[in-house]
Amino acid sequence: MAESTRPACPCGSGLTYDDCCRRFHRAPGTAPTAEELMRSRYSAFVKGLASYLLHTWHPATRPPSLDLDDRVRWTGLEIVAVQDGGEGDRRGVVEFRAHHTVDGVPGMLHEVSRFRRQGEMWTYVRGKARWSSE
Repeated sequence: MAESTRPACPCGSGLTYDDCCRRFHRAPGTAPTAEELMRSRYSAFVKGLASYLLHTWHPATRPPSLDLDDRVRWTGLEIVAVQDGGEGDRRGVVEFRAHHTVDGVPGMLHEVSRFRRQGEMWTYVRGKARWSSE
């Protein structure tokens, strides 16, 4: 397939989905940094991959199940700040803004997310979130 016809990754990295988050979705637990895990989790919300979201959630804070709202359409991701979360770190923080529409009404989720490495796997621990309309 020609490069120009492959879809862009929803996470906004500038890469195609195949070259970016899809590889993590196919092999959960392989994102090498907290930011890449956060981007892959955003893309999982876009694509409705609840099982990936649960798999990459820290066991101490993971809900027993996750029902994604079909009315939410995720429309863009902005990374605001990243603290630690590199390949040699045990913890990381990623602040982001995720734009969306619900029943056509635009809104934004602004979250500061905390991540922890479990063995070789980054996991989402918790986030401090604020929802707003745009």
